[in-house]
Amino acid sequence: MRTPDYIEQAWANLWKKKLRTFLTTCGVVIGIGALVTMFAFGQGVQRNIKKQFEELELFNYITASVSTRRHPGQAEFDPDGVPMDHRPADANERAEPLDAQALREIMRIPGVEAAFPEMKFPAQVQLGDDEQFTLVQVLSADAANSGLIALRAGEPYATDEPNEVIISDMMLRRLDLREPESAIGKQLDIRTLVLDLSLGNLMRIAFLRGGQSLPISNRTYSFTIVGVAERMGMSGPLPIRSDVMIPPGPAEGMKKLELTSIWDFFQPSDKPGTYSTVSVKVASPSDIPAVEQKLHERGLRTFALIDQMDQMQTAFIIMDVFLLAVGMIGITVASLGIVNTMVMSILERYREIGIMKAVGATNGDVQRIFFYESGMIGLLGGVFGLLLARVVSFVINQVINGVASGQGVPFIHYFDFSWWLCLAAILFSILVSLLAGVYPTLRAARVDPVVALRHD
Repeated sequence: MRTPDYIEQAWANLWKKKLRTFLTTCGVVIGIGALVTMFAFGQGVQRNIKKQFEELELFNYITASVSTRRHPGQAEFDPDGVPMDHRPADANERAEPLDAQALREIMRIPGVEAAFPEMKFPAQVQLGDDEQFTLVQVLSADAANSGLIALRAGEPYATDEPNEVIISDMMLRRLDLREPESAIGKQLDIRTLVLDLSLGNLMRIAFLRGGQSLPISNRTYSFTIVGVAERMGMSGPLPIRSDVMIPPGPAEGMKKLELTSIWDFFQPSDKPGTYSTVSVKVASPSDIPAVEQKLHERGLRTFALIDQMDQMQTAFIIMDVFLLAVGMIGITVASLGIVNTMVMSILERYREIGIMKAVGATNGDVQRIFFYESGMIGLLGGVFGLLLARVVSFVINQVINGVASGQGVPFIHYFDFSWWLCLAAILFSILVSLLAGVYPTLRAARVDPVVALRHD
């Protein structure tokens, strides 16, 4: 028999028992649909995370900080508590100070596009009668004009000296101002925290025990809003992670509690004009190893997100395996349905198999007929299962985005149906069906034609 003959015979046999074939195929459809939907969701999550990192150029940044003395074997961490890559440091070794001269030298390293000091301090900002607490970032005019900040209204300050401020539209909404253009030229008050550890203040706290319970006071400074940024805060570009930015000139004259990180409490700078942390932007992620080596030679600790890609890939693999394991439950149930269908088909066609063998059909011919039947069930289940997965994912995607749009969240595709996933789903469905048909086909091939012809 030729291949078309096998296909025709298999289809005719399945068509005779339409209801049973339909129900068995539905089991495969549901199993493949569930498996593909979950796997597509996992792929969508990975794609969205990587896309967000690439859009924000997170893989293009290195965080460099001063390497201070440490005990042998002591772990080093970045300001957020994440272990940092570092070169072996001698106990008596100190890094060169991070100051304006160091920034200029870092800028001359091949592959470096920009270097920005991380200078932030907590403050209360007030616009009219509304006020909000935030971290104010000191940002040079060069950085403000470098293109990292996308402005919705106004323009960045031109020099490092004026009492001017750039504020994000998110902070403006929190301050009950909806139109960015109307904020330009308005006065923004910044109230800083000052840690007063003078002997007189400490004695007043210790003995008077009234009014002031902490050695902290406030100072208020006025700034003029010159620009409104589109997206700042934790969703903004590195190294800018604040909703309020001021130039270095007025920042130097402000009394404030500088808080780049918690380590600043334990490792205070002993020189004015120095920084504890600097963000370095490179032209391409491929430049990071060479730039990190140069920074290590200066005695600096470094942390780059791209160095953590191995851990991220491991996490993605674990997630995919978990989703695959859950989806395999449905596939297992569907394969049992195929076995049941094929075994029932053999029992019903016992005499027919005997006749086929009596007229010259070999065991291989009988096996191939049943293999084609089970494979055809797998093909139909894979195709319609893939369609089911696309429909279900489309509905879920629309519902989630419909709810999220009310919160101002942009539209996101949470599922990723790549071509290889679609092809793999169909091939996997056929493979599972063929494996499920192994036992029934072997059983059909062992049918004794003499006994089968006597079968009522």
